[in-house]
Parts: sequence; structure tokens; C-alpha cells
Amino acid sequence: MSWIGYLAAALGGGLIGLLITLAVLRRQPRMTASVLPDQALLAEVAFAASTTGYAVLDIEGHVLVSNARAVELGVVRSGLIDHRIADAVGRARVAGEPIDVELGNVDPVADLVGYRRGPSSVQAVVRSTDDGYVVVSAADETEALRLEAVRRDFVANVSHELKTPVAAIGLLAEAVLDGFDEPEHVEKYAEKLLRESVRLGALVNELITLSRLQGADPLPDLAVLEVDAVVADAHARSIIVAESAGMTINLDASSGLLVKGDRPMLVTALVNLLANAVHYSPPGNTVSISRAVRDGFVEIAVTDRGIGIAAENQSRVFERFFRIDPARSRATGGTGLGLAIVKHVAANHGGSAVLWSKPGTGSTFTLRLPHFVPETAESTSHIPADTAVAGPVLTANKGAQ
Repeated sequence: MSWIGYLAAALGGGLIGLLITLAVLRRQPRMTASVLPDQALLAEVAFAASTTGYAVLDIEGHVLVSNARAVELGVVRSGLIDHRIADAVGRARVAGEPIDVELGNVDPVADLVGYRRGPSSVQAVVRSTDDGYVVVSAADETEALRLEAVRRDFVANVSHELKTPVAAIGLLAEAVLDGFDEPEHVEKYAEKLLRESVRLGALVNELITLSRLQGADPLPDLAVLEVDAVVADAHARSIIVAESAGMTINLDASSGLLVKGDRPMLVTALVNLLANAVHYSPPGNTVSISRAVRDGFVEIAVTDRGIGIAAENQSRVFERFFRIDPARSRATGGTGLGLAIVKHVAANHGGSAVLWSKPGTGSTFTLRLPHFVPETAESTSHIPADTAVAGPVLTANKGAQ
């Protein structure tokens, strides 16, 4: 039994008495609300509001009572119990122990809007009672299975990415030891050893950062930040990398825009965007940063005139460890995590990360954050909500959204 199944069973155990009481009461003549026992009232509330599907069957397997969630999860359809659960009822009575039933994909459910997609994995637990009733509890495991798949992929990717620098460090250390009496030999391999250790350190640091961001709730107690200050900080941290690649970073005019956020995280996201632009642009080119406010969001765009990204890869660039050009990433020391970090920083601030790109022309990565307007600000702002603050960069990006 999966942990979700055990949890559903545990939760269901506390409600069994109440559910059976409710089932018996419903088979009896209807009682008025004024004489309905308090216990039955509690059962009615818990039964209807539960996110777990519940159904109570009589000794013949007929459904005495069920909640709406049981219908959504496919336990009960048109007043009849699912045939796989019906098959398990007899086994539950004979064994005297809970029986797991995997319902798998559930057919779409019709509602006022139309058809809603059903869960892809439903785990039901069938248990008999001493009174001859059978209680069925069911839970949707779709999200749990998705998270488990993400975890497995993440562990597999991390193992693969760590294996390369660790193996390289071991081989280079052996080469240094073998050539200890040749200074040129030692210097050559020691430099390579240092590069691999730096790469390994960067990978570990970005994994730690990503683990803190991924799946986190929106950040509480965010500070009011000046966008210009965040951009200036990221620009200052990126100048050396750009100059070493023979490139320049151009800034548009100050905007005076405000956002609520965590300054170190936003600076890290912009530094990652700038590093990505530098690494995927030919030497001598220019990277530009522009700021705008549209539809209630501040848009900070980083534009390069590099190789661009093919259409089939654009939907994957924010995935962990995805690299358009693995050889270039190895040469620049890239970890494949920078854009994933950008995506999660944006999401944790209630925003998003957007890409526009054309092969041979370049790319624009836009960090969109909710625009903060102080309560004391005048009702008619001097910056129209749909007007770019600077540069034509976001015009192209807007067309791609």
C-alpha cells in the first residue's frame, strides 16, 4: 500500500463510525434538523467537504451513501460502485484487512462548464466493518506520482552531472602525481584541475539554490525594491565576465519602477540571464538590458545578438540541465541550471520568465514581476501601464507572447 493509501485509510478510520451512522440515518425516515444528532451533523459536514472520496456499502454491495468526491474519483458512477471495487469487497470481508484497489485513469467528469479532465491515478482502500458494512475511501495520487517522477529525474540528472567533474578531478590528480618531477606537466594539469573544481563548486551551489526555490510557496514579507538598483547590481557583477569575452553590456535609462521581492534572488536571476547572453553570443557583440511596465508587470529584458534558439528548443530552455549546445556549455563552465533558477525566482515572486528568440538574430529573455505602486502615488501615473520605459527590445518580445 502506498503512503497515500495508508493516509487515506487512517483518515477514513476516524470517519467510519460517523459515515455508518449517516448511512443508517438515511435509510430511516427523514428526521428534522432540530432532532438530528450532533454526531450525524458532524458526519454530514465532514462527508461533504472531504477531499477524499468516501462510499459506504451494505452487505449486498449496494451504495448506501457517498460524497461528491467519490463520484469525481470514479468510485461511484450512476449510483453504482466501480466493478474493481466490487470485486475487492468479498476479499475484504474474508481477509478482514483493508484491500488496495488501483483505479488508474478516471474518465472526464461533466460539470456546468463542460468536461474536466479526470485524475490519472486514483488509489482506493476497501475495508469491512464488524457491522457488515463496507467503507471505501479513495485519494487522488496524480500529483504525488508526478512529484515522485520529478524527484527521480532530478536525482538521475544530478548524478550524471556530478559524475563528469568528479571523474575529471580524479584523473587530473593522478596525472599531477605521475608528473610531480616535471614542473610544466604539473602546472598544465593543475590548471585543469582547478577549472574542474570551480565547475564542480558552481554546480553544487546552483543545485543548493535550485533546491531552495523549487516548489517553494510565494515569498512572504517581500521588501519594496527599486528595479534600477537591482539592474545596476546585476550589471556590476557581470561586467568582468562580459569584458573577458570581449563584449559590452548596455543599459537603458533609469525607470524609477518598483517591485516587491527578495533582492539577492532577483539579482541572481538577472546575473544568470546576463551570463547566458554572454556565453551564447560571438565575441565583440553587445548585450542590452531594458526596463518596461506593461499590464501591471515590470518587464526586465536581457537581449543578445547571438546564435538564437531554434523553435523546437524554446519550450525546453528553462528545464534543469537542458543545454542547446553541450560543447559550448562545457567550454564556458555552464551547469545547465541558470535558466531553471530564473524560472523559479520569477514564479516565487508571482511573475514569469518569457523567451523570444530567432536563430541567427538573437534572443530576449524577459523577467516579468508584479509592478508595485505605493498607495500614496497619484491615481494618474506619469508612466502609462502599456508603455515601454525604454528601448524597442520588448516590442519584439511582446509579439512572441
